[in-house]
Amino acid sequence: MYIEVKDLVKTFGGHVASDRISFGIRKGSLVGLLGPSGGGKTTILRMLAGLETPDSGEIYIDGKLVNDVPPQKRGIGFVFQNYALFRHMTVFDNIAFGLTVQKRKKKEIRERVSELLELTGLTGLERRYPNQLSGGQRQRVAFARALAPEPQLLLLDEPFAAIDAKVRKELRAWLRSTIERIGITTLFVTHDQEEAVEVADEIMIVSGGRIEQHGTPYDIYKNPQTPFVAGFIGESQLLDDPGSLTGFEDVKPGSKAIIRPEFTEVGTLAEVSAPYAAQTGTVQSVMFRGSSWQVEVRTGNHTIYAYRSLEQKQLKPGDDVWVLIHRLYLFNDGESYVIENAKKSTAAAAKVTQSAAL
Repeated sequence: MYIEVKDLVKTFGGHVASDRISFGIRKGSLVGLLGPSGGGKTTILRMLAGLETPDSGEIYIDGKLVNDVPPQKRGIGFVFQNYALFRHMTVFDNIAFGLTVQKRKKKEIRERVSELLELTGLTGLERRYPNQLSGGQRQRVAFARALAPEPQLLLLDEPFAAIDAKVRKELRAWLRSTIERIGITTLFVTHDQEEAVEVADEIMIVSGGRIEQHGTPYDIYKNPQTPFVAGFIGESQLLDDPGSLTGFEDVKPGSKAIIRPEFTEVGTLAEVSAPYAAQTGTVQSVMFRGSSWQVEVRTGNHTIYAYRSLEQKQLKPGDDVWVLIHRLYLFNDGESYVIENAKKSTAAAAKVTQSAAL
């Protein structure tokens, strides 16, 4: 592993920001630290950078213990949430700052800055000052400045937080493609799960000073390992008494479950793919979501949300419908796991057996 963190502990007064955190990151990976505010994400980033000192534990970068290595000697580029650009310096001078501190030759500085201006799409803006740039342009200057000394590790703290939504989406794609081209190991902090899923190769879910789960965006979304992850990722609802739902009658009393809209079909009897595993319900509300309808349905003692295609007939409040729940995230004793609709699974197995017999 290029980065190894072992049993890292950091407290601020009575608050535990890192609670014996351990993880490893391969060289060249693009990793998102995702979680709620105050969960410990930025503290991890700052300890890696040497801006905070851990109370205990070890940090290795490229096999070298760096706990006592000062920030400027760790080979790290850091992009702060507010960019921290020097207002009195031009774009060129901001990018060149780290190289100037290193006392590089003027020709070398010019060549490196020109290379980074082209890489970040800032060519022609080198004589402007930060207050003459858009938010997206300032973010690129901060990125270029961090890359100028050719670090081996890049750390970004909420890199898109100060940018409006439209530009933020554009910069996500730009950041990912740029980092892939450079091949630099990168960690970035975010509380936006859509951002983490779109940008990162791997995600670490951080909450309460602990890493809840570390894996690819797909694996974390499909196989959450803790109740927190199941509830934090995606659009989710907590259900009490999931054993009252059709196809989940074998669930132990007292269990709780998490359901997502994409786990559920709502429609007429003819529209639902497995009516024998469905139950009836009544539409409470319908909301347009741009690419689909979000339907709120009351079924039994539960209120459940589902998506419905724009190509299907629009439902209205008061309509009687059928509700098919494909799966739930059930959790007991601090663990979360997927449980499928038993009636649907039994019927599918019976079809396979019948086909084999024929």
